[in-house]
Amino acid sequence: MSGTTIPNITADDVESLRGFIRRSVADANADGVVIGLSGGIDSAVVTKICADALGADKVLNIFMPSRETPAEDYKVTKELSDSWGTDYRVVDIQPAVDSLAAMLLTGKETPLERGNISARCRMIVLYNFAKKMNRLVVGTSNQSEIMMGYFTKHGDGACDITLLANMYKTEVRQIARMIGIPESIIAKPPSAGLWEGQTDESEMGIMYEDLDRILYGMEDGMSDQEIASETGIDKAKVSKIRAQVRLMEHKRLPAKRPEFSRVFILALQTLFIETRPIPSMCRKWSNAVLIIR
Repeated sequence: MSGTTIPNITADDVESLRGFIRRSVADANADGVVIGLSGGIDSAVVTKICADALGADKVLNIFMPSRETPAEDYKVTKELSDSWGTDYRVVDIQPAVDSLAAMLLTGKETPLERGNISARCRMIVLYNFAKKMNRLVVGTSNQSEIMMGYFTKHGDGACDITLLANMYKTEVRQIARMIGIPESIIAKPPSAGLWEGQTDESEMGIMYEDLDRILYGMEDGMSDQEIASETGIDKAKVSKIRAQVRLMEHKRLPAKRPEFSRVFILALQTLFIETRPIPSMCRKWSNAVLIIR
């Protein structure tokens, strides 16, 4: 048992991510990648790795502000893109969000509903550009978010390549420092930017440092009591995280399909894993062959 201490990221780990990007783009016979750039650490890390792997001319960054987007993000995203030499475009999604909200949000509205509409509008933009340019959409969700279901299904969770799906948030921070992401981006409170004042940690009710230790302990097969004893985190909190991970499984896996009388053998390595690495807690799927009877 390795406990709840996550090993440090190495230079080889980072190079393996670059190699993964090169292989995925080559295998798809694509001309490059499209990445939504928000001004946060995850999209910054993904962009820098893709630019290093493919060349900046093969990377399109799209900044997609809404009414809730801080003014500072306009400046930050442009400066980041300029420093890497990537193509940079701005697409205001607010008109689309307002139109859909007017149709769908009748009666009682919650910030989450509008936030989900915003996330799905952004993915429409990314795939529109990717299709026209023969490129792949690279997602920016990390393993911590994926395991907690902290993403919008068919929104920011939709992509062709999920580069950080095997990296916890604390590991993404390590990578960011290794590849030269500005400290101001690394220290910025993580936020999906779905509504004013929203942050990841306040919404999930736990700091990423604690969350990652819990998730890593679960990955290592530790019980809730063992995790609580080693981390000093209340056992009830650990159990709540485990329940959330289990509840969100449907967001991490392909759509369920009915059983049939004939046998299909679907290699998940080709169907799902190759361009969307599954978080290590789902590793039981990674080398499996699914037999549907």
